[in-house]
Amino acid sequence: MTLPAQANTAPSTRFDLPPNLTATEPPEHRGLGRDGVRLLVAEAVPGHGHPGEDVRLVHSRFRELGRHLRPGDLVVVNTSQTVAGEVDGVLADTGRPVVLHVATPAGPLPDGSWVLELRTAPDAARPLLDACPGTVVRLAEDVAVRLLAPYPEHAGPSLGVRLWRAEVSGSRALPDLLARHGRPISYGYLHGRWPLADYQTVFGRHPGSAEMPSAGRPFSPELVTDLVSRGIGFAPITLHTGVSSQEAGEPPQAERFEVPAGTARLVNATRLDGGRVIAVGTTVTRALESAADAEGWLSPARGWTELVIGPDHPARAVTGLITGLHNPDASHLLLVESVAGAELAQRAYDAAVSAGYLWHEFGDSCLLLGNRN
Repeated sequence: MTLPAQANTAPSTRFDLPPNLTATEPPEHRGLGRDGVRLLVAEAVPGHGHPGEDVRLVHSRFRELGRHLRPGDLVVVNTSQTVAGEVDGVLADTGRPVVLHVATPAGPLPDGSWVLELRTAPDAARPLLDACPGTVVRLAEDVAVRLLAPYPEHAGPSLGVRLWRAEVSGSRALPDLLARHGRPISYGYLHGRWPLADYQTVFGRHPGSAEMPSAGRPFSPELVTDLVSRGIGFAPITLHTGVSSQEAGEPPQAERFEVPAGTARLVNATRLDGGRVIAVGTTVTRALESAADAEGWLSPARGWTELVIGPDHPARAVTGLITGLHNPDASHLLLVESVAGAELAQRAYDAAVSAGYLWHEFGDSCLLLGNRN
């Protein structure tokens, strides 16, 4: 199953992100537990129709999530496990060191190619945009990758090419090489390198994500127990992420997903009973909506999805979202606006900036409950 991409539309949420609002290390290294990060709860509430007066904002901690959900709600989580997707290499023609980010096998293409990104060494702070087809990157153990074509094929060369479809050669398969020499994908804003265990969630069971499905990171076993004891249900999907460092206006790439039959039944039953379907992250939202019909009813589904949730394909099954904070102009903001509504999303981001919430994979979190609940 492969779903078509949607037309690109810019999100309406606008804000300036100060550089000091970046989480530069995991919360455990800041003296917090995983579930000790901040939680901004933004909920649409009945009002009198006056703009800006129908949003309730609450500043909390993630461990208090159960106070803001209700019995009968269903929390849907991603069981994908993060793999080591970053490895050092050198350009064969110049010997220049580079960092290679291995995003994913190249979608539903049959040729065994991979999607890769070249970034600056040693900290992967910036993408390398001046590569060309035929460029060869040499890795450890005599493994090499050769760039074939921009990915997707319509990527505009005028601004440079960030993602490439590439073929791998050598005596060792690329996943084996990454298991031996790779490390978690990270970016220049992090102060240090962290082990792969820091990039896993408590729900991770199936290896495959190039980058951590980070919305699920703040959950702890104790919090899950607390939520279940309150009558809040859990259901799994699997979606293996590609690289998440999209440039402004760049849509998400194709990703592998599965919505099991049991999860489809639970989502449909929750909706029938008047409960809320709370997606833990954009990955879960994308998977659920890829399995939903025009009325939001789910069927089991698996395969590759290119779905971009936004004005052309609004969220139909998901009515609440637990998520980290996304950069200005990120395509993920279209998904946030679709689930939460544009007004609530704007108010939430304004509040997060004003209150000094932290961005990126080790940062703080939001619970967004739109007016479709």
